[in-house]
Amino acid sequence: MLRVALTGPESTGKTTLSRQLADYYHTTWAPEYARQYLETHGPSYTFEDLEIIARGQVATEDVAAAQAHRVVFCDTDLLVIKVWSEHAFGQCPEWVKQRIEQQCYDLVLLLGVDIPWEADPLREHPHHRQYFYSLYKAELNSRMSNYAEISGTPEQRLEQACFFVDALLADPKPGAARTGLS
Repeated sequence: MLRVALTGPESTGKTTLSRQLADYYHTTWAPEYARQYLETHGPSYTFEDLEIIARGQVATEDVAAAQAHRVVFCDTDLLVIKVWSEHAFGQCPEWVKQRIEQQCYDLVLLLGVDIPWEADPLREHPHHRQYFYSLYKAELNSRMSNYAEISGTPEQRLEQACFFVDALLADPKPGAARTGLS
């Protein structure tokens, strides 16, 4: 089973694109567990909540992968939790860091900040999206992740993402695509 994660700052279209890709490839997608958790427990979160959220995200991805056809799309990844934790608390739960080292996505789609911000009670930083984007990109580069930068209109984003997913499906060997494609 191939795993494709969508990552990037808030309000960059991760959920929309995850759904579109799952529909296009007739497979499943794993929603962002943090949203479900915060809708249930309230928008304030603690350092301890982040490990609970991370474990929930992993479980959600595993359920979606078990029902997927060839590829599963993950509407966020643990990198998002790591970046948020370090920003909010100056540190990241050890379990999250360890799991990031263990978990491997076949492709990561890094979504750009070139679409309008959409207000939402669970979103926190409308004016810091480029800052966070830079953090995600630096993390992906430092990990030598197989990733592609996705930008443009919603239609262009879907087209770009399908191009990279098609390439992955055609040649799913590790390292089949270059790192940092855009």
